[in-house]
Parts: sequence; C-alpha cells; structure tokens
Amino acid sequence: MDHGFTHITAEGNAHMVDVTEKSVTERVAIAEASIHMAEETLSMILDGSHHKGDVFATARIAGIQAAKKTSDLIPLCHPLMLTKVEVDLYPDRETNSVRIEALCKLSGKTGVEMEALTAASVAALTIYDMCKAVQKDMVIGPVRLLEKRGGKSGHFKV
Repeated sequence: MDHGFTHITAEGNAHMVDVTEKSVTERVAIAEASIHMAEETLSMILDGSHHKGDVFATARIAGIQAAKKTSDLIPLCHPLMLTKVEVDLYPDRETNSVRIEALCKLSGKTGVEMEALTAASVAALTIYDMCKAVQKDMVIGPVRLLEKRGGKSGHFKV
C-alpha cells in the first residue's frame, strides 16, 4: 500500500528513509523566520545598548550550530556533512521585526530543508531568549521554506 509518506512503513511504523542508492548531488535550501517586537526592543538591539551584548552575532552563531545539530533534534533526519551554512538577519524598523534567512548547502544524497528551517527557527529563538528580560510578548513566525534545489524533486521556490 502506497500511503505517500516516506518516513512511515506500510505497517505504519516510523523509519529513517534509506538513501543508499540515491545519487550524490548538490543540494541547497533557503528558509526564513521572523520575530516581531516592540520598537524599543529593536532599537536596543540595533544601537548596541542591549546588556547581553551583540544579539545578532549570537543569533547567527546559534543558527549555524542548530543546522549542524538538526539530526539530533528531528528524529528521522539523516546526519549531514554540511559544506555551507549562512544565517543573515535583516532588521525592519517599519514593522519592528527581524527577518532571518538561513541557507544550507552540501553535496549529498538527501536534502537540507530541515537544516535551513532549524537554523532560521533557532536564530529567532535566540533573539527571543536574549531579549525576553526586556520584552516577553515578542512573536516568532512565520517560519517557511523559501527555496530548495537538488535531488529528485528538483527545484522549488516560493
């Protein structure tokens, strides 16, 4: 019975997909997350007066580390040898938000979508963690995949 879910067997059991026979191809994924906050909180981050230091540098490092640890967090993800992880943060004073864009890349047998989504999410969570003493009602979201290249399913772009 083909149920369309690759991580579930015909018996309904979860399993890690076998990628042994897949070809090695270049794979890239780009994801984004955002965090919305008060004008004062964003100003504190941007003018460097936040008492915990450089919020964006910490969020960037956290996102990179998260991408590298994705298989430890998402049970059925394959451990991957990422060749590039890039986390960029774009503050927007008009909306009092920060857009986080994460790019993950490798040459391998499985995609890097989960790594990019994890990197963007954890960078947003890190901003929240560093700023929660100042503001507790920040809102994270949406988190979404923007682009994916490589592999059998080809190219996807929002």
